[in-house]
Amino acid sequence: MLRTVAAVLVDEFAPFEFGVLCEVFGIDRSEDGVPPFEFRVCGEQPNVPLRTSVGVTLTPDHGLAALADADLVAIPACNIRDEYPETVLQALRDASARGSTILTVCSGVFLLGATGLLDGRLCTTHWRHVDQFAAMFPHAKLDPDVLFVDDGDIITSAGTAAGIDACLHLVRRELGSAHAAAIARRMVVPPQRDGGQRQYVELPIPRTGDSLEPVLTWMLEHLAVEHTVADLAKRAQTSERTFARKFVAETGTTPLRWLSTQRVLHAQRLLEDTTLSIEQIAQQCGFGGAALLRHHFNKVVGVGPKDYRRTFAASPKGQPSG
Repeated sequence: MLRTVAAVLVDEFAPFEFGVLCEVFGIDRSEDGVPPFEFRVCGEQPNVPLRTSVGVTLTPDHGLAALADADLVAIPACNIRDEYPETVLQALRDASARGSTILTVCSGVFLLGATGLLDGRLCTTHWRHVDQFAAMFPHAKLDPDVLFVDDGDIITSAGTAAGIDACLHLVRRELGSAHAAAIARRMVVPPQRDGGQRQYVELPIPRTGDSLEPVLTWMLEHLAVEHTVADLAKRAQTSERTFARKFVAETGTTPLRWLSTQRVLHAQRLLEDTTLSIEQIAQQCGFGGAALLRHHFNKVVGVGPKDYRRTFAASPKGQPSG
């Protein structure tokens, strides 16, 4: 059971990635039905200030002894270096030996790699650090193409948003989809953007000078319309081949997958805020029918539309069963 979480900080840690851990595990969400976690902020020594990567300091209340009975030991991103404090490395080794799960966010995987615990283990990191990580830890089995890797008692994640994904995945794995979805809703993030076999990634509309932003915006405004690459390329005034290449470059995924995820996200809002039937929502979102909506919704969110509505609907009474 996931009850006690210890965040391990070293000098020059990244406050935003540490904030991800605080947001998922450090806030009491018992009013939303989520079991509270005991969240411990740990440094090499208790009550000794540590520098962040942005010029401010933070003072942990706990030392490394607080890892002794932690169910989860979480490591936020930190500046990459050749050496880390040996006392921290040994505390991580000891925690692993006692059966703690260890989770890293972004470059926090370098600290874990320095312990030797990743030798022969599947892991990932931010795409910018892939070559450096592979050079420093050649015995780790690095997968550079996923959002996060769940290798049982070790979970590693790519960039900041992927750290949220990994944390919510762990909550879902240990406590169930409903609790993960409740945390995600309060954070205003998708409840599930799985790595591994199912990567359905909601990506923001890019805002660059020569981008497909106008086309993406139009797609969002016309989700119920059938879209083909040929039609979209024509709207973007490019060839189909150029459009497909630019789309993947800007969003990280294909037009079909991106559109499917956006349709599911729109369905979530309609399930929460309206009393439309499942069939009506499917039509408005461009899925054509309830069966196809259920298929894609379950893949992206982890629960079916009816179960999601039961949990999140603003006015649950009197809603149709769909």
